[in-house]
Amino acid sequence: MARTRNEALAAWMAEHKVTTTELVERLNSVIAEFTGSYGTCTERGVFRWLSGEIAWPHARQRVALERVTGRTPLQLGFQPRGRPTGPIPASPEEDPLYRRAFLTAATAAGASLAAPNAASPRRLGSADVDRLNGKLAALVAMDDRYGGTLDLERHAAALARETLSLQQRGTASSRIRSELYAVAAAFVTSAMWAAIDGRRLDVAQDHLNQAVTLAGLAGDPAVQFRVWGHASALYYQLGRHTDAMAASEVSRATAITRRDPLFASLALARLAVDHADSGDAKAALRTLGHAQEAFDRADESLQRPAWMRFFDQAELDNLATFAYLSLGQWPEAEQRAHQCLTGLRPELERNRALAHANLALAQLGQGDIEPAVATAQAVPAEMARQGRVRKLLGDFTYRLNALASDTREARAWLDHRTAIA
Repeated sequence: MARTRNEALAAWMAEHKVTTTELVERLNSVIAEFTGSYGTCTERGVFRWLSGEIAWPHARQRVALERVTGRTPLQLGFQPRGRPTGPIPASPEEDPLYRRAFLTAATAAGASLAAPNAASPRRLGSADVDRLNGKLAALVAMDDRYGGTLDLERHAAALARETLSLQQRGTASSRIRSELYAVAAAFVTSAMWAAIDGRRLDVAQDHLNQAVTLAGLAGDPAVQFRVWGHASALYYQLGRHTDAMAASEVSRATAITRRDPLFASLALARLAVDHADSGDAKAALRTLGHAQEAFDRADESLQRPAWMRFFDQAELDNLATFAYLSLGQWPEAEQRAHQCLTGLRPELERNRALAHANLALAQLGQGDIEPAVATAQAVPAEMARQGRVRKLLGDFTYRLNALASDTREARAWLDHRTAIA
């Protein structure tokens, strides 16, 4: 069979100035994050991809390629064996091979935490914490790309149970035990966030109760920051706006915000959204300004948890968009949504869908019906079905019908919604 050089992968490497050696190192490090073992990619293997000798890498390598490049294997020029063409899988549920690689990684976490001999409890150490943090990083990456799927929620909860089981069966120093409680709390918080993002709010409250307990046992201010930040989002989704603001204030008061301005910036941006939702424009805009000031002071070189990687200038713009939308300040909301989309990293697909939905709402608020509908239609179908994105597009549909239900654009949007439902 004739080989076809993989020009797409070669173009990505050239565009991002990534050498073969650098790509191998990145891929093997990412594989270590979601399997617990350093990957086995080699420079020779990459050359075989580029030459077309290998047209479809192994499942783990495909997962790593997507996480490193922000593009699917098909977008990188690879083709499944026995299928020269085909649609790009929309989600882990619709791609059995990709899903199997992820589920295998999650299951491997449980396998690696096998119960020690009852007669001789295993001594737990930093290697156990590092391995679990690798699993956490994989969960965060999957959430960034696909949003709060039910599979992700279940596996995060399962990893939390495995971590707690490890605690009960092994021995550890007080430091290691606190770190393990922190990882367990982070897993539960990831499960809670997946449930919030997927609009499974009843079960999210159950996760919150456990996360608060575990974060307290850990005594880790970063984990406590995350738990209460997500609690605020849950209360906001439930319409409990006073509780949402109180949770945001608790998150802002944790010690980590005094040590690291990036955490302070995120807490302030969330609090600004709460102020806007309550109708306090003055407090919202003042707090947004403080959030930007804190962000500008943050040291980018500091090492932070995997779940904080999402927060950059684009995400700050995204939160600002939510605040301006709540205040009905449509031009400002549109400007910040455009800024968000310009700076958003490619792997943050769920956040990109949220930003498009917000941009559509901002354009509609200014009476720009045609561009608003076009923007809303730019949300990928699989993301349009995702919990929070679906809710925003539902709001868009309601406002569009109230404003211009008999227009050609409104009818086109209705047809589009019906087709992707």
